[in-house]
Amino acid sequence: MVFAASGAAAAVAKRLDLFGVVVVGVLTALGGGVTRDVVIGHIPPLALADWRYPTAAAVTAAIIFWVHGAVFRLRRTMLTLDAAGLALFSVVGTTAAVDAGVPWLGSCVVGMITGVGGGVLRDVITNEIPVVLQREIYAVASMVGAVVVVAASRFGIEPLWPSVVGAVLVFGLRMISVYRNWSAPTPKIRDV
Repeated sequence: MVFAASGAAAAVAKRLDLFGVVVVGVLTALGGGVTRDVVIGHIPPLALADWRYPTAAAVTAAIIFWVHGAVFRLRRTMLTLDAAGLALFSVVGTTAAVDAGVPWLGSCVVGMITGVGGGVLRDVITNEIPVVLQREIYAVASMVGAVVVVAASRFGIEPLWPSVVGAVLVFGLRMISVYRNWSAPTPKIRDV
């Protein structure tokens, strides 16, 4: 629901109609999970096999269409909830990949894609360069959580505690980077 709200808010900012807002909201909410399921061979993807997932995302997006003014005033709350969603999706996606027998590097990538995939779809559809590719510590935070889950699985540690630790690290790193304005390095362009 948080990712659906994020996508819907971006669509409202681009002045899309109600249908467009719902589509972008649903794609943002479900895009990462659908991609994960397709990659690990879980067909049909859970988000498409269970009507509750797209319904919850669509209803959330429609609500955002009507109350978007209040959402824009809750920017800090949305950032916090988005960080929590990123943390949860990252570790759940990584765990699903590990359980499906995906090798360690692939599991890390699948976990990261699960966390950031919907946001990338949101940005592409709303004609923006994906945020994860340009400035914010977002995908890096997701990858940190994925590495923790994969490393623990390689040592035979039961997945509950590594998932909790990984999620806390993703959430903490994301929140610290937001409040301290951390960003990945970008190239220095010199005038010739």
